[in-house]
Amino acid sequence: MDKAKQFEKQSKTEKYEDYAYVLDFLPYGHVDDKRPIHKREPLAQVIGEKYFTLLELSVKKDKNPLVMDRVYIGKGERDVVNRIKRKLTYEDLTPASKRELPFVVENIVKLREGEFVEFFNKAEPITTKMHQLELLPGVGKKTMWAIIEERKREPFKSFEDVAKRVKGIQPLKLIVGRIIYELQNPEAKYKVFVES
Repeated sequence: MDKAKQFEKQSKTEKYEDYAYVLDFLPYGHVDDKRPIHKREPLAQVIGEKYFTLLELSVKKDKNPLVMDRVYIGKGERDVVNRIKRKLTYEDLTPASKRELPFVVENIVKLREGEFVEFFNKAEPITTKMHQLELLPGVGKKTMWAIIEERKREPFKSFEDVAKRVKGIQPLKLIVGRIIYELQNPEAKYKVFVES
């Protein structure tokens, strides 16, 4: 199987999140909900910590999660969440969720820095003319080759190490930018970090 097909196949398998971070909490549900307030359920819009899945959750009545709170959404007993209501697209997000998204994604990426540094160490060509590194915003052929040459000498150890050895790039911002792009463009041909 060629790399492009393998890359696309990997992206198609369904993945489930165990934890998510709160983007917005709606104590009285959506503003366009026509039901009386006492019949509405509290909702939260969240982003999954592993696959960056956007979800809407039903929140337990006595809970008030804050933006950036990490909540358990996996199987079994949950302390804050009743249930997962639906999967969201970027367009479904509230204005507040859209504003918070870059900050929450940056927080997740920082916490998982080692995995994303490995992306710089292991990214491969997708086709004969396109490399995974070129999917990062602002990375062209020259920067791609600079990254490849540096990682041949010695694998990168941190975002700081990447930034020091490859002039002119901010690895954290590149990763966050690509994740936001993939969330905003669900039909993008290649997905690197976001599960559809």
